[in-house]
Amino acid sequence: MSNVTTVPCQYKTGRTLGQGTYAVVKEAQHISTGEFFAVKIINKKLMEGREHMVRNEINVLKKISQGHRNILTLVDYFETINNLYLVTDWAQGGELFDRICAKGSYYERDAGNLVRSITEAVAYLHDNGIVHRDLKPENLLFRTRDEDSDLLIADFGLSRIIDTEKFHVLTTTCGTPGYMAPEIFNKSGHGKPVDLWAIGVITYFLLCGYTPFDRENSVDEMQAILKGDYSFDPPYWDGISETAKDFIKRLLTVDPNHRLTAHQALTHSWLVDPIVNPLGGQMNRDLLSSVRQNFNARKTFKKAVDAVKAINSLKSHSRSASLANLLEKSRVEADEDVQQVLAV
Repeated sequence: MSNVTTVPCQYKTGRTLGQGTYAVVKEAQHISTGEFFAVKIINKKLMEGREHMVRNEINVLKKISQGHRNILTLVDYFETINNLYLVTDWAQGGELFDRICAKGSYYERDAGNLVRSITEAVAYLHDNGIVHRDLKPENLLFRTRDEDSDLLIADFGLSRIIDTEKFHVLTTTCGTPGYMAPEIFNKSGHGKPVDLWAIGVITYFLLCGYTPFDRENSVDEMQAILKGDYSFDPPYWDGISETAKDFIKRLLTVDPNHRLTAHQALTHSWLVDPIVNPLGGQMNRDLLSSVRQNFNARKTFKKAVDAVKAINSLKSHSRSASLANLLEKSRVEADEDVQQVLAV
């Protein structure tokens, strides 16, 4: 029997803003003030056995709430017998890449400004002993639709608070594969440097529209990550400054001990010095068309591959196979992929 104490609800929910495996995010309005927020509603039954993930997210958000302009703020938290509720800022400006694609123009200087905001927020997190562990464009949201809106780091479901007095490296495999550092895959223990690797991947992505380790299958992708195998292929990188490439190289360093820290990254000339675009020079070119085209082409290809995998998976199962069995098979296959890579 739950010991949850119910209190009168202070919010009324509206339309759905997003949905995931364990939660739904809805628009919420505070009844007394009329202010709008976003509320993540988590079904306790779906989270059974995984409650620590939610408690961790709450603790992280509480600790850093209102401490930095580029961090999503936890406004309120409460629970009922059936659900957990996390009330946060409502980032009405949308996801990072959607915002870029909607722009009329997009230059290297714009990418640098975005990366600086992300890196400043990560430096703040690290100063407070927090590793985000799942930095990616989908978790970067704009506060408002205004041109000069703050960019916010969101979704701390995979974060960990590191006790600096009793520091121990993190060994749980987590994150989104294309943005995961080598040390996460080889389970050698990981900490703050994984966020800088992710910033390197994000920077690469923001300048060309695809990720550096993009491959046809997950095994090849993991092998590329473990080896740090990527390149700046023409014509996609024509006109991108050598300073930007150096910044990426110093973050996509396989050995985490040789990777830039967040504060070191903030002193790199690509983030410190204004990016000079010579009149008539290639560096003055608008990146938007190329970035958008690359992003859409790879997204279409990935959807096609996923569809083929799904069809083949269904064909190999009887009609009575449950979704749970299919998901379990997927998890086992993913683990086998990792072990196959590590055995090479």
